[in-house]
Amino acid sequence: MRRDRDFSEFLKILRREGKPRYLPFFELLASPGFIARRTNTPFDKMRWTDDGYWQIYVDFWLGMGYDNVPFEAPLRCPLPAGHGGTTEESEARVVFRSLEDYEKYAWPDENNAVDLAPYEAIAKLLPPGVKMIAGVGGGPYEWAARMLGTVGLAYALADEPTLVELVFERLGKLHLSGLKQIAAMDGVGALRQGDDLGFKTSTFISPAQLRHYVFPIYTRMVEASHAAGKPFILHSCGNLSKVYDDLIDTCHIDAKHSFEETITPVEDFKAQYGKRVTPLGGLDVDLICRGTPEEIRAYTRDKIAKCFDDGYWALGTGNSLTNYMPVENYMIVIEEGLTVGN
Repeated sequence: MRRDRDFSEFLKILRREGKPRYLPFFELLASPGFIARRTNTPFDKMRWTDDGYWQIYVDFWLGMGYDNVPFEAPLRCPLPAGHGGTTEESEARVVFRSLEDYEKYAWPDENNAVDLAPYEAIAKLLPPGVKMIAGVGGGPYEWAARMLGTVGLAYALADEPTLVELVFERLGKLHLSGLKQIAAMDGVGALRQGDDLGFKTSTFISPAQLRHYVFPIYTRMVEASHAAGKPFILHSCGNLSKVYDDLIDTCHIDAKHSFEETITPVEDFKAQYGKRVTPLGGLDVDLICRGTPEEIRAYTRDKIAKCFDDGYWALGTGNSLTNYMPVENYMIVIEEGLTVGN
């Protein structure tokens, strides 16, 4: 699986400056279970502080021929115990129900918004030619929805606009500070931000509200990334058709990740926006999980043919490497990328 790795080839597709020598790979993240099965280690039962944790993590990506290692750590914003449960995450454990809650909250210091130790640990393990693609875990919209609740945010936009304004303002400052610190690291070659803004048919809040609360934060983050000489990748799930022009022409993102066949196949996005922004990934997770080897191989080759002709694309899934994805199926994708993409 090894190949010559040179992150400057990945930069070519992000900066749209010539076709790279090989087809780069990109994933937002891999679940601990997937990494454990691929590396035959108890990675999914380990913690960041355990001996060997980061070596397994880096070796996992290098072992598949990546020239980049993705990573993000969350803001140091405390959440209630049990937050993140699939049935109660949004409303039962919200942080803010009033301005008084906001004023009492233990916000982290802006200069200490993110734990930088994991980024530093990964950087020490990177061989020549490999860089991190790193960012802050969870975007400003996602954090606001966690803190206020998805339904709570909807009500607050109408009933408590001052609270919403304050929450996004504070989150924006924390995200920007964390990103600037990450961008200053030599081991980081590009910045990324994950922030799921929508679902199958629409964005969670209106395009006008995104333009008011969220996109100014993105714009400042992109400006900080570019000031550090590094491109900016946005990962966002959902139907963003009504705001793509904002993301490209106002926020000035360099690349977009997360594509679903049922919303906008990556090749369709590339046909419409590919002269202005670089799409990344886009292979259907369900097909990779349930397809036959022959189906996966043919599907991967078809995506490469449709998306890599001009060189401005990276091979990867439309979302991430999930716990339920068969490792052997994803390795077919990687094998095709190494063969056809070279």
